[in-house]
Parts: sequence; structure tokens; C-alpha cells
Amino acid sequence: MTTRDFTLYPAIDLKDGRCVRLLHGRMDQSTVYNDDPGAQAKLFSQNGFGWIHIVDLNGAFSGQSENAAAVRSVLAGADVKTQLGGGIRDMAAVETWLSAGLARVILGTAAVRDAAFVEAACKAYPGRIVLGVDARDGRVRTDGWDGDTGHTPAEVVKRYEDQGVAAVIYTDIGRDGALSGVNVEATAALAEAAAIPVIASGGVASAEDVQALRAAHPNIEGVVIGRALYDGRIDIGEAFAAAQGRPA
Repeated sequence: MTTRDFTLYPAIDLKDGRCVRLLHGRMDQSTVYNDDPGAQAKLFSQNGFGWIHIVDLNGAFSGQSENAAAVRSVLAGADVKTQLGGGIRDMAAVETWLSAGLARVILGTAAVRDAAFVEAACKAYPGRIVLGVDARDGRVRTDGWDGDTGHTPAEVVKRYEDQGVAAVIYTDIGRDGALSGVNVEATAALAEAAAIPVIASGGVASAEDVQALRAAHPNIEGVVIGRALYDGRIDIGEAFAAAQGRPA
């Protein structure tokens, strides 16, 4: 059995200060799971997760942080590493959040629209910048998944291969929040095309999905898990076993 690091990232998606999950990325199809993001973060920490993946959904649409208080409550709620995406579009926002205690920030829309800014952020904070690449039908979307860029995920990612990016989070929008199973094939294709480690996101429904991703390509370094955790559809112990290469 080959051992390697494979990280599980429980998701805290923030809308109007509360923990929610969207269906297919639609803000009008959200389910509230916890009114207290800090308490949710503490729960994830107590369950053994070493990272928390935070998304400011309102910020992703508006282009600026909209859930700052909720993000800070997550940082205060659990002593684990955190990464945040959604509405981070300039160096001031990057600096604000990294100095607030985040381990990494995620740049999505900016990765398509402002390469100079992303490259400058990578230079200033090597290993602390993550690319957020969200795709529907094979094309990257921006602005909270509302804008079609016309680019493929590989085209966006390869632009930054030599910039010191920590990882790329690849989200299949069509599967996000749908519990329909992760898109292993598309994730593996991006992992094969890019030198940057890939974190999968969207559609994870079981420990078998974790197992399949880990086995699909050595450049897939982890997976974001959302609705399946909140609904209790995925057994945490089995998910950790799958992440370690043991039978789920």
C-alpha cells in the first residue's frame, strides 16, 4: 500500500453570516445548516479535521468580503488551518486575511481577470495562494459562477505553474451540492495537465468518492467535502480511512 498525504477539507460556505450549502452554485437554492459558523468550525476541529475550507458566497458575487465577521468567528472557533475564497480581488484583501490568521487565500475570478495581481500575490506570499477554478461543462466560470470565461481549467492553471501557487481547487459546478458523486475523470485530467497539486470539490457523497479520487492521480492532494458531512451521509471515520489509503 502506497502512503501519501491526502487532505480532507470540510467546507463552511457563508451566506448572510450563516453556514449554507448551495445546489449547483445557485444562491436561490441554499440550505442553512448552522447559524453559528464558529461553532461549526469547532465541531469540525473536534472531529479531527486539520483544515477548514471557507467560502464567502456573498463576496464571490459582489467582488469584496461580505461575511468578514463570520469568517473571523470561524478563525476563533477552531485551532486548525484555514483557507478562504470569495471576493478576494486585490492585494489589500490578501494581506488583510493572511494577517488575520488564514493559512491560505483562494483567488478565483482574479485568476482569470487579473494575472498580474495573482502573480504579485504569489511572489509576496509564496505557498499561501490557492487558485479556485470552477467549471461548468468544461469551461471556467467567474463572479460566483455567473460569468462564462470561455477558458478550460487547464488553460487557466498552466498560466501560473511557475508562480509558487500552493494548490488549485477544481470545482465541478454541475455536481456541487448535488451528492451525485465527484467528477473523478475531469479532476484527474486537470491533475495530469498541471504541475500544481489539485484539490477536488463538488459532488462528494461517500468515502468511496474519496477513495476513487486518491487513487485516480498522485497529483490530486485532497478533496473538499460539504453537504455529505452536514447531512451525515458520509461517515467521518470511513472518509479518513479512505484518505489514508485504507478500505473505506
